[in-house]
Amino acid sequence: MDPFQNPYMSLSGMSPEEIGFLQQATATLTETQQKYFFMTYAGRRKSPQDILLFTLIGFFGVAGIQRFVIGQNGMGILYLLTCGFCWVGTVIDLINHRSLALEYNKQVAYESFHVAKMGN
Repeated sequence: MDPFQNPYMSLSGMSPEEIGFLQQATATLTETQQKYFFMTYAGRRKSPQDILLFTLIGFFGVAGIQRFVIGQNGMGILYLLTCGFCWVGTVIDLINHRSLALEYNKQVAYESFHVAKMGN
């Protein structure tokens, strides 16, 4: 990839921490592998705004949607059955939506890295 062009900046809601993590994670990949990594990662990544939106929907509607979106199905079911721990868990998720998104995106980056390494 062109060192003067950062494709990660085109993704919405990118934090400096996430960009640094991705640059460090992809440093050992070839240019072709980096492009494959970016395509895979960009397709699965969740922006913090998306997590915030799903959490708000969960707060005013069906609790736990944000947990299902980030692949935490067990917590999603628990939130669903307990109304988001009587809305306390949902309020905490509203406050921590950025860290939920970052945690999920780091996992997606790890999986995308291995797919890119195996694919090329």
